[in-house]
Amino acid sequence: MSVNAEQPAPFGVRPDSRGRFGEFGGQYVPETLMPALAELASEFDAAWADPSFRQSFDHYLAEYVGRPTPITFLSRISQEVGCQVYAKREDLCHTGAHKINNALGQCLLALRMGKKRIIAETGAGQHGVATATVCAKFGLQCVVYMGEEDTVRQRLNVVRMKLLGAEVRSVSTGTKTLKDAMNEAMRDWVTNVESTHYIIGSAAGPHPYPYLVRELQSVISKEARSQFIELKGQLPDWGIACVGGGSNAIGFFASFLNDKGMKLMGVEAGGLGLSSGKHAAPLTAGSPGVLHGSFSYLMQDGDGQVLETHSVSAGLDYPGVGPEHSQLKDAGRVEYTAADDQQALDALQKLARLEGIICAFESAHAFAPLFSNPAKFKGQTVLVNLSGRGDKDMETAARLFEF
Repeated sequence: MSVNAEQPAPFGVRPDSRGRFGEFGGQYVPETLMPALAELASEFDAAWADPSFRQSFDHYLAEYVGRPTPITFLSRISQEVGCQVYAKREDLCHTGAHKINNALGQCLLALRMGKKRIIAETGAGQHGVATATVCAKFGLQCVVYMGEEDTVRQRLNVVRMKLLGAEVRSVSTGTKTLKDAMNEAMRDWVTNVESTHYIIGSAAGPHPYPYLVRELQSVISKEARSQFIELKGQLPDWGIACVGGGSNAIGFFASFLNDKGMKLMGVEAGGLGLSSGKHAAPLTAGSPGVLHGSFSYLMQDGDGQVLETHSVSAGLDYPGVGPEHSQLKDAGRVEYTAADDQQALDALQKLARLEGIICAFESAHAFAPLFSNPAKFKGQTVLVNLSGRGDKDMETAARLFEF
């Protein structure tokens, strides 16, 4: 796809004064949090416009995180599916996933704001590990909320967080997964807002988090865009990323949103199949509503009650999604689809056996459409955001594959 430098820029811009991307977003939170959100928005705007803050962020991204991450041509997968497949290797970041880009930026912001206590929520544990890692680096107190079910299926990451000095608080309410961990983290923040900064790990939650997280994660697409042009002399035909709350996807899409000839696809967790109701695909099979401080697509019943979700991937096992993804869906800029558990597991095994790369369950969802619908991509170039490595999922994989 050739590059058009003259295109207008309707996407990837700041939300409006109400913190909305079109009709989505906003701030649906207790009044006690409004001053903290206003302070956070103001401080981030000031920091993001400050060359010294950007220089510090860039320094640690290079010196500590290991950026830029490379683009890898997947030759054997390309042969198998009949198109040229490339991967943006976020799995090669320090801690093994894209999550550290956001955790680093928000920890630097917390230091600038004088906040010494950090809280976070986590599902797959990668955001928790990234936050604990950066807190250890800068000497900050760290508390991570994690659903009880996720502490079992992601035990390795619990051990890593504790080794890094974080306190991991298991949440036993509700579905005992990411949604409930986020609920508890929000309650903590309401109680301790003066001393505490809440690092939301996804591009969800009340304004300014969706915008803030997108800006911090946009380093992925800024690198990928220049790397691919240098490599091929043009942009790929397709960019694909998995979508849970949506941070890796919005960071990967950000710099491509106004390249109209490049198609973008977000892959949600289809779980046991959309018809089963046991999935985590709000953009594909949900409706707009309010969850965790934001108006966006979510899984809800006719009375507006949030539905339980299911995914083999703890990081995608969430009933909502970031508001900018909702805008992009309704505008038709990004095609959102779902891959079920089996399709994701098949893609995981293909990537391991054909390319020697063991990816996270989350990332496997992004590769799944290449195998389930190869005709869609035949003869084209495809760049997939490989958002994380699979160490954390190997105990579950061993059981599911009966190794």
